[in-house]
Amino acid sequence: MRKICVKTASAYDILIGKGLLDKCGELVSNVTGSKKCAIVTDKTVDSLYGEKVLDSLNKSGFNAVKIVVPCGEKSKSHQQLICLYNFLSENDITRSDFLIALGGGVVGDLTGYCAATYLRGVDYVQIPTTLLAQVDSSVGGKTAINIEAGKNLVGCFKQPILVIADTDTLSTLSHDIFADGMGEVIKYGMIRSASLFEKLSGGIAKENIEDIIAECVSIKRDVVQNDEFDTGERMILNFGHTFGHAIEKYMGYGTIPHGKAVAMGMYMITLAAEKQGKVQKGTAEKLKLCLEANSLPFFSDISSDSLYSLSIGDKKRTTDKIRIIICHQTGKSEIVTLSLKEYKDLLELI
Repeated sequence: MRKICVKTASAYDILIGKGLLDKCGELVSNVTGSKKCAIVTDKTVDSLYGEKVLDSLNKSGFNAVKIVVPCGEKSKSHQQLICLYNFLSENDITRSDFLIALGGGVVGDLTGYCAATYLRGVDYVQIPTTLLAQVDSSVGGKTAINIEAGKNLVGCFKQPILVIADTDTLSTLSHDIFADGMGEVIKYGMIRSASLFEKLSGGIAKENIEDIIAECVSIKRDVVQNDEFDTGERMILNFGHTFGHAIEKYMGYGTIPHGKAVAMGMYMITLAAEKQGKVQKGTAEKLKLCLEANSLPFFSDISSDSLYSLSIGDKKRTTDKIRIIICHQTGKSEIVTLSLKEYKDLLELI
């Protein structure tokens, strides 16, 4: 088992390894004195791991209740959040109790935001069961729900008290869902580690997945520790996301998975920036080949006008400027501030 400590204002450990669900009760008992919790999961994950997690918690003396939310991006909504608040109230969850997010990124984001706001804040544990959640969304404390205007526009920072990433859960993922997680994995290679990017270019990440997860998490840990509240360096973690979120909205939330949208966003911004001479020649092609090797798309037929109008609502925009992330070459990233006209001109090059 790997243990990576995140030293934010509220420090916590990320545990990575096989067979961790069977002893999650014991692991959780090491970080809390409470004996009452509420598990939030979705139908698919519940059918696979719900009873295993409940059994482990019960054996460690926890009194656990469980709520199962619908699968998919639509659960990141105010409507589902209110259902969750009511469930917690009906089951007498108090400020001394805690929540457990058991599932992928949607469950983690929803549960984290609920934990941050219910009773003005309760503790929560992340138990991510998808590759995307294990390498990215379960770490760092960003929580959010979606509104009609865009993705993750309502949220806050709330660090978990523990993250338990059982790599055995990845064996039940379909090829498509595993590939979706690789979009975020490749992002880490692009922004901070050329050596990781090279490892991923062969499309054989499954052969060394625990090491790859640990490297991605370590990169995110370092960035988050330097900039917990996303005012500077942490913005590099959004490489590909400005376009990616726009593509998700254009296609309809839930139509295209997040990791695949980010994959297209990474390539498209790199291609445009390379045409402007801001990126080392050939970088876009290297990224394209890596995405293809990992069964990921690299381009969307969204028009530049649509991409512009759907992306200027991004959280990194100010009144008349927008900050984008550009990778000059693999492993090297920079935050670039553009006027809205400069941004529109850039999009015309895609």
